[in-house]
Amino acid sequence: MGVIDLGNASYVYMKYSKSGNRGFEGSSNRSSIIFQVKHRVVFSMASALPVKQVTEEGQQRLTGDSFIRPHLKKLSPYQPILPFEVLSTRLGREPEDIIKLDANENPYGPPPEVLEALGTMKFPYIYPDPESRRLRAALADDSGLESDYILAGCGADELIDLIMRCVLDPGDKIVDCPPTFTMYEFDANVNGAAVIKVPRNFDFSLNVERISEVVEMEKPKCIFLTSPNNPDGSIISDEVLLKILSLPILVVLDEAYIEFSGLESRMKWVKRHENLIVLRTFSKRAGLAGLRVGYGAFPSSIVEYLWRAKQPYNVSVAAEVAACAALQNPTYLENVKNALVREKGRLYKLLKGVPFLNPFPSYSNFILCEVTSGRDAKMLKEDLAKMGVMIRHYNNKELRGYVRVSVGKPEHTDVLMECLGRLS
Repeated sequence: MGVIDLGNASYVYMKYSKSGNRGFEGSSNRSSIIFQVKHRVVFSMASALPVKQVTEEGQQRLTGDSFIRPHLKKLSPYQPILPFEVLSTRLGREPEDIIKLDANENPYGPPPEVLEALGTMKFPYIYPDPESRRLRAALADDSGLESDYILAGCGADELIDLIMRCVLDPGDKIVDCPPTFTMYEFDANVNGAAVIKVPRNFDFSLNVERISEVVEMEKPKCIFLTSPNNPDGSIISDEVLLKILSLPILVVLDEAYIEFSGLESRMKWVKRHENLIVLRTFSKRAGLAGLRVGYGAFPSSIVEYLWRAKQPYNVSVAAEVAACAALQNPTYLENVKNALVREKGRLYKLLKGVPFLNPFPSYSNFILCEVTSGRDAKMLKEDLAKMGVMIRHYNNKELRGYVRVSVGKPEHTDVLMECLGRLS
């Protein structure tokens, strides 16, 4: 499959057959097109894809799924969290009457400068800057890392997929450490990669010894790590991260929740570790989940190839305007972060008092709870939903019987605890 240049020619001759099929003079039914570009002949070869034929009343017809890559036919779709509008319809409640603690969103929203900037956008009809120069300059000031190392994306999710598209050939392997963010496994499956799972220890820490063994035996290309980890909120120490960085593997460190940990980002580490990528987002910190703005820090030897492969206009005008406006008010961002950290401490203590919940300490803006005393996690989620409170429950092997509660405003915690009290 591809394009073959046949060299210079003075003309190209095409004709239509009587049946209406386009073909070459003197040739029969060839799946090809020939055309002239500045007196140069280019021969475009059609792909020899297997075609599914269906017999229907003696006629054969194509079906669209014949063209789908076979591995995608077995792919299970990602299960996203529902937005307010859908929840409102399903629950029969106004969006304002729903306490949404299921997606780790920032309930305070962005700084006021964001709405003002969005309302005064001058050129929404012009394509955005393909290099997001204004945003990357602001991120350089914010992080202390030069903008040459920074690439922005339509959420960190786009960058995860972009990294895989640039690094993985079909059949290559990645290391995943569940329970963790399920997009790593999902995107690997989309890109035709194999996923080697190294489950976390009982306390959700990484099994570094097993990771080292897998890297040596299986030769995976990259490992995806999250710190603080979603969904348990644990962090990766410098010592552990350095051990993994010493392995011959590309390490993608997702810091979506780093602001709530009290720890410093490792973005600057990419200048001295050629096999490290660090991802960040505006979704949690700045309340911009709906506008999809993420960014990453990349070694200079890697970032140039991502620039070649990324979609040219991946960060919209609105997203860049909003993110830049949010960074103009660091006091607001700090105050909101502190409010959520304080409320997390309060929520943790209250959840400890619920007889059928066992909450885990968290460095993030959510708390993972084991559902105990014979209670069913899915039923707990559904009972709370009927009362207008949304939390996340899990049904995968590592977290069956667990729920995750996002930290909201104090009044959200009060409603949650009242509802849990009714279920005791």
